[in-house]
Amino acid sequence: LAGQKIQLQDYIARYQMTAARLKLAKRDAIVMHPGPIIRGLELTAEVADGPQSRIIEEVHNGVPTRMAILARARRQLSQSGGEAAISAWAPARSPLFALA
Repeated sequence: LAGQKIQLQDYIARYQMTAARLKLAKRDAIVMHPGPIIRGLELTAEVADGPQSRIIEEVHNGVPTRMAILARARRQLSQSGGEAAISAWAPARSPLFALA
């Protein structure tokens, strides 16, 4: 909350995902978060670990998904003659493109 003009307790009261707030959602709603989560601030442990939580799955799949998207974008740019744009944006030796 650095730089924000809101107190921690006000933030929690306004924005924290709680079981009570989750009950207002559709019964089949799921809770997602790319991680890492801040338990007790962004959401309660009850919500994070509850049956509607898909946080573990999202975190598990997040890095491979982002890597695949970047690799595909690089291939498409390379095929369209945009290799110079790639080099200017990120060196070929960049870890981001190690699998491309």
